[in-house]
Amino acid sequence: MAYTALAGPPAALTAPPRLLSFQRALVWLVGASGAIVFIEPSPYEIMTLGAAVLFCATGLRLRLVLAPLLLLLVLINIGYSIGAIPFYDKPEVASWIATSWYMAITVMFFAMVISEDTLARLDMLRRGLVVGAMIASVSAIAGYLNLVPGGHDLLTLYGRARGTFKDPNVIGAFLILPALFALQSVVSDHFAKALRNGVAFTIMALAILLAFSRAAWGGLAITAAFMLAMMIMTSRSHAQRSRIVTTSLLAAILLVLLIAALLSFDSIADMFKQRASFDQSYDEGRFGRFGRHILGAEMALDLPFGIGPLQFHSYFPEDTHNSYLNAFMSGGWLSGICYPALIAVTMVMGFRHVLTPVPWQRLYLAIFAAFLGTAGEAFVIDTDHWRHFWMMLGTMWGMFAAAQAYKARSNRGVSAAGVS
Repeated sequence: MAYTALAGPPAALTAPPRLLSFQRALVWLVGASGAIVFIEPSPYEIMTLGAAVLFCATGLRLRLVLAPLLLLLVLINIGYSIGAIPFYDKPEVASWIATSWYMAITVMFFAMVISEDTLARLDMLRRGLVVGAMIASVSAIAGYLNLVPGGHDLLTLYGRARGTFKDPNVIGAFLILPALFALQSVVSDHFAKALRNGVAFTIMALAILLAFSRAAWGGLAITAAFMLAMMIMTSRSHAQRSRIVTTSLLAAILLVLLIAALLSFDSIADMFKQRASFDQSYDEGRFGRFGRHILGAEMALDLPFGIGPLQFHSYFPEDTHNSYLNAFMSGGWLSGICYPALIAVTMVMGFRHVLTPVPWQRLYLAIFAAFLGTAGEAFVIDTDHWRHFWMMLGTMWGMFAAAQAYKARSNRGVSAAGVS
């Protein structure tokens, strides 16, 4: 009950203490299960579905502020469903459509869950994500270093660490948010907690490095810098700002030293040079990654219903590797307009809430930074079915709803104090 004074709307806190604890435990389990997705259905799908059923049975409300989110998600998936009509006889297309609708449901689930009892549930989600990230990171590192008998083929792909994920790029992207949570503790909590999280951050950063994902490398650096800048801007004391700056510089130096030590190993150095290069064969040429983006955009202008999900490779050597273009290709103009509109609206609202003084502001900054990074990464990779991306999207909207309710209660409290 330590969260009671600052958690979400009073309606959520009128529930029995045991029910609140049970609901918070469900949020933790969903967060922790998000790190194990190399099998289908994954533990994440099972836990999210189970938690959604239990939350609906024990109390879940749809707030009016979430209506635009619901509308855009429905329109996006209607576009996908229409575009897929000629291909429903293909099991992979039917599965893709079902997954897209399911991801939309998880967005609404997280939005409604986080809109109440916000601080406590966000904290449990953070803890679960960090635990899951540690499992994924340790397995990725162990697989890369051949520390698990027979685990190298399972835990790596093309010489890159993937851990409990199917793709090294996805584990790299997933680890960014938990790494930001750990970094926040390093720069702002007491010594013992900061030290524990410093170790956790180092392990996650090492796993991201060994995933050899250029987008994840850049994503971690950019989102960490953005988050730390926002933390400095929103800090309430000069001493706190000074600690964030000093600790961040020290952490950056230690991280550079770690990378330098790892690059002393020839196998890591060779892969690092290969992946760090910007002249990859699949990026260049008329039908390379960026060439496909231009050609696909030209096609989209003449195809109001798109070409259908998973059909882009029938026209080009590879998939779109651009979620915004894929929305046009898979769902036509309806999905192609609504998908970037959803991301844009979320980003605009996100920036508007950066300076809102809510009790969960620190967690908000980490989630917003990670969301921005993934939204930017979507220009060069397909993030359409990344579970953690939709989780962050729903969580963002849940925090928007909670912030509005929090400000309304604060204003009523001020008015009541003035009248008295």
